[in-house]
Amino acid sequence: MKRNFVLVFVLLAALLAGCAAAAPEAGLTAGTEATAEPTAEPTAEPTAEPAEETTPEPAEVPADFASLPLVRVASLKGPTGMGMVHLMHQFDQQLTKNRYEFTLAGAPEEIVAMFTSGSVDVAAIPPNLAATLYQVTGFNEGKQGKVRLAAVNTLGVLYVLERGDTVQSAADLAGKTIHATGQGAVPEYVLDCILHWNGIEDATIEFHPEHAELMTLMAAGNVDLAMLPEPFVTNLLAKADDVRVALDITEEYEAKGGSKLAMGAIAVSTAFSLEQKDTLDTFLAEYKESVEFVNANNAEAAAWIEQYGILAPAAIAEKALPNCNIVYMDGEDMKLSAIALFEQLYERNPKSIGGAFPDAFFYYTGSEE
Repeated sequence: MKRNFVLVFVLLAALLAGCAAAAPEAGLTAGTEATAEPTAEPTAEPTAEPAEETTPEPAEVPADFASLPLVRVASLKGPTGMGMVHLMHQFDQQLTKNRYEFTLAGAPEEIVAMFTSGSVDVAAIPPNLAATLYQVTGFNEGKQGKVRLAAVNTLGVLYVLERGDTVQSAADLAGKTIHATGQGAVPEYVLDCILHWNGIEDATIEFHPEHAELMTLMAAGNVDLAMLPEPFVTNLLAKADDVRVALDITEEYEAKGGSKLAMGAIAVSTAFSLEQKDTLDTFLAEYKESVEFVNANNAEAAAWIEQYGILAPAAIAEKALPNCNIVYMDGEDMKLSAIALFEQLYERNPKSIGGAFPDAFFYYTGSEE
């Protein structure tokens, strides 16, 4: 009975947890991220004389590459997975120092199941989901949890959009009705921070269950003020030329809160971090290179983002990338950023981080004994 209870609790925590992640995404209910609307596939014209079909020979994997350590990586679709595409491409070209097995998930609870079953070593998820998993997989029983935090990979991806120009600063949200997603998750708590820090008590928040639903309502003219994550922001702006970005929530949060807004992270299996530290450190170094490449080469990265099924079409991905705040933060920077977020979340709802603050072991800094 106890084991079943823990699994149910973890799944519920995942549903409440995360971003854009959004997502994407996390949700961005901080972890629930979704792809933009796909474009239709072109239909090829038949030739008069079809070419003879041939079956290509499978590429032979060199013995030395096949013997490299294997790292099983899971990621949410959307912003939390975008920084990984260069690593995916490098692996396809057999240019990495590890072998990788990549799995893309549409919702955080899918990755929760992977972690609890031991089928992944590394995952890109919201940091508060990692903290929740740490609690329920051992820490709340006085043991080491089975999940650790190794890096922050996505900062804030939330934006307030307006049809009109009445909102020029956060103070202008006073008395307004703001439509949003992510109730019970990071977006709700971050918006609550912004309103609280600006002394706003009379704003009304109307929550919607899905990012796509709210985006559609605003594009149709049924909503005039909303908070949405990327890539839905870019998708909406492409559909409605009378809508503008009124506020960058990340800028507002950092200006008042004094810390980075961490919405996506790299979590690792505790066993993997202890038993294969060198392999993990190699992954983190290659992942950091991937993030740097993606940020410096948006067009090429966008093509891979569509190719690997993280977000489509590439044109939307390319426009969204500069606003997705993809980063690589490890060590003390990662730890301080995560702790600052956890403090805000705990103040508003302790269950959002699993009911308690994780201990120092939760933060993988690469200096293990």
